[in-house]
Amino acid sequence: MGHLGGEKIQRTEEVSEQYAGSRLDQAAAELFDGFSRSRLQNWIKEGALTVNGRAARPKDKLLGGEALTLAVELEPEIDDQPQAIELPVVYQDEDLLVIDKPAGLVVHPAAGHADGTLLNGLLHLDERLSSLPRAGIVHRLDRDTTGLMVVARSVEAHTGLVAQLQDKSLYREYEAVAVGVMTGGGTVDAPMGRHPVDRKRQAVLEHGGKNAVTHYRVLDRYRAHTRVQVRLETGRTHQIRVHLAHRRYPLVGDPLYGGRLKLPAGASEALREALRRFPRQALHARKLGLVHPVSGEYMEFESPLPADYQALIQALEADREAS
Repeated sequence: MGHLGGEKIQRTEEVSEQYAGSRLDQAAAELFDGFSRSRLQNWIKEGALTVNGRAARPKDKLLGGEALTLAVELEPEIDDQPQAIELPVVYQDEDLLVIDKPAGLVVHPAAGHADGTLLNGLLHLDERLSSLPRAGIVHRLDRDTTGLMVVARSVEAHTGLVAQLQDKSLYREYEAVAVGVMTGGGTVDAPMGRHPVDRKRQAVLEHGGKNAVTHYRVLDRYRAHTRVQVRLETGRTHQIRVHLAHRRYPLVGDPLYGGRLKLPAGASEALREALRRFPRQALHARKLGLVHPVSGEYMEFESPLPADYQALIQALEADREAS
């Protein structure tokens, strides 16, 4: 069987005041998240993406308050190859897939990871996904973050899930182990964007960052670490890792934001070994809650803590009891 294209999509987004003065193609890339900028530019030029019902040019400036309407028939846009990758599927129906992502699995092909990704595995699992933006992936987890992700399998589901992400009704709860002892929970409300110097990193930015809000609360304290529950209000790249590091509580094992490995004074040899051997950020997407975009039913999923994370917790608990 070949790719199944031809699904029709019609969406209208209102231009908020924050996009006043922006180019049409730039605002469209933000409002119609999931479609590539080049694809959106082509649709603008073809008249498939209109401003208040009229054709416009990609470079035209917006005032705010306009209605952008996209009306297209989707054809396969993905050149990536299907690959038989084992994906732990915890739920599936005609419209949705929920995956429990293992550590080490990259979500999208990118420089250095041309294949072997979740996207390649999804294309093998369901060839219809080739006609959806990013093969139905609407939010991502970092390569070494574990846990739950939802993937759309139909245009209707994709539109509905993107809307839930935008209006912050998609519930995402994480668990993490941070370096340092927190006195209590809190909220980090600090705009984020790409680091001005190191392009691999994200950073809290005083000017020009995108709105980013993270809520966290203490689950347990150890002698030099804290186990926290984290809830995302927004979903910026590396958000939890950057926000907690910004509060001076970087995640255990974080290669980008954690700094040099800190072994607590007087730590047991078992804990020292556990910290040395923990090779990734200690972050797990534990709960996912959403309204099914077709049936309207509320659904919630929970993922058990992975074995390496459980072993880290046990070492921290044993060290605390021994002190």
